[in-house]
Amino acid sequence: MPLINLIITLIVVGVLLWLVNTYIPMDRKIKSILNVVVVIAVILWLLSTFGILGNISGVRVGG
Repeated sequence: MPLINLIITLIVVGVLLWLVNTYIPMDRKIKSILNVVVVIAVILWLLSTFGILGNISGVRVGG
């Protein structure tokens, strides 16, 4: 993935998370959980993109 696409994706995710946090009324705890989930997902995606984590498409959640 070219670096410019990576940067644009990170900017879009950041802006979307900011919009949700600013304009959608939610409890503070729910916003915190949402922020943590998005940050963890972005970190895992970045690690996978750079080849550090390996391919995460084969990971199954549940039984």
